[in-house]
Amino acid sequence: MTTTRFAPSPTGFLHLGHAYAALFAAERAGKQGRFLVRLEDIDQTRSRAEYEEGIFTDLDWLGLAWEKPVLRQSDHLDHYQKGLAKLQELGVIYPCFCTRREIQQEILSAGYAPQGPDGPLYPGTCRQLKPVEREQRCQAGEAYALRLDVKKASSLVKVKLSWKDRAHGDFHADPSLYGDVVLARKDTAAAYHLAVVMDDARQGVTLVTRGVDLLPATHLHRLLIELLELPLPEWEHHSLIMNEHGKRLAKRDEARSLKSLREQGWSARQVRHHLGFQ
Repeated sequence: MTTTRFAPSPTGFLHLGHAYAALFAAERAGKQGRFLVRLEDIDQTRSRAEYEEGIFTDLDWLGLAWEKPVLRQSDHLDHYQKGLAKLQELGVIYPCFCTRREIQQEILSAGYAPQGPDGPLYPGTCRQLKPVEREQRCQAGEAYALRLDVKKASSLVKVKLSWKDRAHGDFHADPSLYGDVVLARKDTAAAYHLAVVMDDARQGVTLVTRGVDLLPATHLHRLLIELLELPLPEWEHHSLIMNEHGKRLAKRDEARSLKSLREQGWSARQVRHHLGFQ
């Protein structure tokens, strides 16, 4: 049985790109599979009840049905703490006290920084701090992010990391693409990369469907899955819906929100047809 999921954040109204992702995931689950909806609402400062309600209204309008109850990340923050605790036991995470400005200055002073999918990689400034200094700074209440020591983490894995993407073929993972990525913050239970692999495993997702812009993240996710001893899913990264300027749709583009299209007289059938679904 194939289990897929659609995992939006309730920080804005869904647009055509979200509709495509949801319809794609539901189609891949098939009539005999499971299609789940998950609310990625760890960021409570931006999440809104009206957007959550809008997600369910839009998905229902599109004719989709999903299992209930819906998993909300904010209801399971202790779950991510267990994952972080396991990584702590392995000795592969460390607190980083650098601000964004300090990181930029460090990169500028070095004159060069390796580039990752999201820009320059973190130079590893806090990786060299002694345990005593880390503890003192945490006790003093300094803000920090918990970063993955990707080199050390990779050295602990004794198997060849690979995965299968249904649309793009077989891959061998290169977790160093993102460098020492942030997995959580002092005031945030988990960042995207940690939360998504733990949530997918928790829900029994067997096929992860998402936009091709997230394909590089799978290199890192494959490492996290191995470190946390989670089940290995398949992936299928689909194309993105672009605007007339060739840019990916964003939630701030309200003109293409499903709510706006519905108010303009579009039917769900028209939206599905426009996106290439029957």
